[in-house]
Amino acid sequence: MPQRHSKNNNDLAFFTYEEKRKLGYGTQRERLGKDSIKPFDACCLCLKPLIDPLACPKGHTFCKECILECLLAQKKDIKRKLIAHDSQKKQEKEEEEEKLVLQKSKELDAFDQQNHGAVPQYYDRSGSQDKNGFHGANSVKTTSFEEEALRTMKAFWLPSATPEATVKVDAPCTDTICPEGQEKLKLKSLFPISFTEENARQKSSKSVEKSYICPSCKSNLTNTMSLVAISTCGHVFCKKCSDKFVATDKVCLMCNKPCKERNLINLEKGGTGFAAHDDHLEAKNFKYLGSGSGLGLVKPAPKE
Repeated sequence: MPQRHSKNNNDLAFFTYEEKRKLGYGTQRERLGKDSIKPFDACCLCLKPLIDPLACPKGHTFCKECILECLLAQKKDIKRKLIAHDSQKKQEKEEEEEKLVLQKSKELDAFDQQNHGAVPQYYDRSGSQDKNGFHGANSVKTTSFEEEALRTMKAFWLPSATPEATVKVDAPCTDTICPEGQEKLKLKSLFPISFTEENARQKSSKSVEKSYICPSCKSNLTNTMSLVAISTCGHVFCKKCSDKFVATDKVCLMCNKPCKERNLINLEKGGTGFAAHDDHLEAKNFKYLGSGSGLGLVKPAPKE
């Protein structure tokens, strides 16, 4: 049986479709595994198991040390930007005052020369002086302008005469931001949370990592479950028990502390930078051939 010509022809000046496919040309898809998903009990900053966990009103969990360092760094950055902005405003004000003083001195000199000088001096709107003392068709304004341009010329090809653009610092925002949700976050809005750890009897002997359970239904907490934390006491329940008992009784099942509906915070599920939990758990890479090089360059596929 004869074979297809496109699969065996290798003397062409360009790559055939079959050759590109063997090189990995096109979109490559790979489903993300468990290692690519952030666990529910991991910090959003250091991605390690939570130590003294704190949660924000949007449900993002952090280690206490990590979130405090992050907020402190943001405050230092805001303070630095405010100092730079204030110094820039002060410099602009001084430059404006200096321009006003120079303009007034030019006007006084022109007035003094006009009244007391032997030959009247004429100035145009730009402030350039006519050397011959008269203006009109016979003036030398063009020549004086060229001399001024040559004197103040910015030659971009010379390092010493390269023009520099003024960098303006905008007024910074004085609010600290949540590093995960990008919303305004204050230190007093953070609240501690506590997971109920599984007992030694219930825990299997093979498991080494810590496992947590819902204190109401005693089911193991995993990334597939929706979790709810109470901001008043910090206890964490599964979504079913929270809706069935806590939301109706308005009291915590662990400490009997009263709570309101606004105190029930849905904890955010784990995810990665390119795939959220249970939503398009598939990584894509588009591989194309570099022009003239014959090498494959990999770039991320555009988002749909």
